[in-house]
Amino acid sequence: MNEPVLEQNAAVLRHARRIVVKVGSSLVTNEGRGLDEEAIRQWSRQLAALVQEGRELIMVSSGAVAEGMKRLGWTSRPKEINELQAAAAVGQMGLVQMYETQLRACGVGSAQVLLTHADLADRERYLNARSTLLTLLQLQVVPVINENDTVVNDEIKFGDNDTLGALVANLVEADALVILTDQKGLYTADPRKDPAAEFVHLARAGDPALETMAGGAGSGIGKGGMITKILAAKRAAGSGASTVIAWGREPDVLLRLAAGESIGTCLVAQTAKHQARKRWMSDHLQLRGAVVVDDGAVDKIVGEGKSLLPIGMTGVEGDFSRGDVIAVRDLRGTEVARGLANYASTEARLLCRKASADFERLLGYAAEPEMIHRDNLVLSRG
Repeated sequence: MNEPVLEQNAAVLRHARRIVVKVGSSLVTNEGRGLDEEAIRQWSRQLAALVQEGRELIMVSSGAVAEGMKRLGWTSRPKEINELQAAAAVGQMGLVQMYETQLRACGVGSAQVLLTHADLADRERYLNARSTLLTLLQLQVVPVINENDTVVNDEIKFGDNDTLGALVANLVEADALVILTDQKGLYTADPRKDPAAEFVHLARAGDPALETMAGGAGSGIGKGGMITKILAAKRAAGSGASTVIAWGREPDVLLRLAAGESIGTCLVAQTAKHQARKRWMSDHLQLRGAVVVDDGAVDKIVGEGKSLLPIGMTGVEGDFSRGDVIAVRDLRGTEVARGLANYASTEARLLCRKASADFERLLGYAAEPEMIHRDNLVLSRG
């Protein structure tokens, strides 16, 4: 591969500030033999080092079901959903304890976050999950995320934690997704069957040719395979995050990627993160209402890139819920921005022209100071 391509590959994580790392069951549990303490120690050490240099890291870890199977003495993955849930409940205890112990030993805090598809499909729960994760990152805590297998009651769910990793990358607007697996990366064909197979160092995320290259499911421990990783990269690219697929046992893989080394397969997002967010907000979500703001608020939003505070609001239009996309209009009725509402319309009407110190008295609970946070706000002009 020529130097310009290597340089482009290397740049993905070198400049990434917010990174989602996903590790698969076969790595976490050493092919189902139980939690691999040394592997988790090494990943935790690298996560902690990156946090301490000012980066934001989220770990999406498989392994709960596999660890539960081991603790229960099961040798094959159950098919009944209630048995899967039971295995997840048993295994989650050891999995979270292991990450907490290893990260704490490296001087970094951790937090367990369990998600279901409904959490990300529902607008209000989506916003709540996003707010929680961003707060944890601000506190320099590493969220350890897994699917909430103990409460889901269908057999579709996320399908695999590669998909969950991509959805989390979208949720927090990550710069990059790193999928650590038991393979070096993507080949043009199965190298075990085709001696002419070539390693793919760099490609465009979402390229249809990648899906034809990917094989079927991997081990009997996890549910994923290379195809799920290719599709996850495609999904993550929708919010502007590029993806690296690399061998999880590569020494210091996360540190070396962050330093700019070319490791594994890099699938580059074609749309910049902020452009992707603006397109999503502007084109793909139906407006549920609007707030009218004074000229001072317009100056803050448009001129200074600030959040919208309720004190600058003069009126509320329509009927909307927390998490809905609403317009921000000036006193002449011109839309100046749009974004995700932190308050429902009924609450927003109470907060017009009010300072954040009054919110608890008016609403009965302490809440966010912004009507729309600047991270959830895109300009409609300029």
